[in-house]
Amino acid sequence: MSLSQPKAAIVTVSDRASRGEYEDKGGPGCEDYLRGVVTSPLEIERHIIPDGRESVAEKLRELVAAEADLILVTGGTGPAPRDETPEGCADVIEKELAGFGEEMRRASLLEVPTAILSRQSAGIAGKSLIIMVPGKPSAIATCLDAVFAAVPYCLDLIGAARIDTDPARIEAFRPKKK
Repeated sequence: MSLSQPKAAIVTVSDRASRGEYEDKGGPGCEDYLRGVVTSPLEIERHIIPDGRESVAEKLRELVAAEADLILVTGGTGPAPRDETPEGCADVIEKELAGFGEEMRRASLLEVPTAILSRQSAGIAGKSLIIMVPGKPSAIATCLDAVFAAVPYCLDLIGAARIDTDPARIEAFRPKKK
């Protein structure tokens, strides 16, 4: 397990936001979520990139090499032709964690029937946990609320930096030591 300060990276995938034609709401939504849930000191950096499989894979490889512990990728997870975030992530992820996507969709379906169109998932590359979330801040919170209790222990298991959460928001699950 790393003893350094945890590093999170947020990647907004959007052609329009990357050109400055549209205000990025996903990146700030992810950052607000992390700042409200994680109680450990946490370094957060944000990036905005255009849609596309190659742009996503290239940015993720860069962040994994820079040893980001947690990477949230927001946007580009739908069925539209330019939505290739899952494909770009798959090019980098070494181990898929399909349960994340299943649980995020289950939680989202309680709020909106179109959640079934979402292709978000999660996985591990090196010592980085990569989680794909929607671009809308309320949907980001719904999805992360559904899975975040498992994130700290997952980071422990892959040798990333330790994070702790505010139990009033999300109680992190870590098995009891015997």
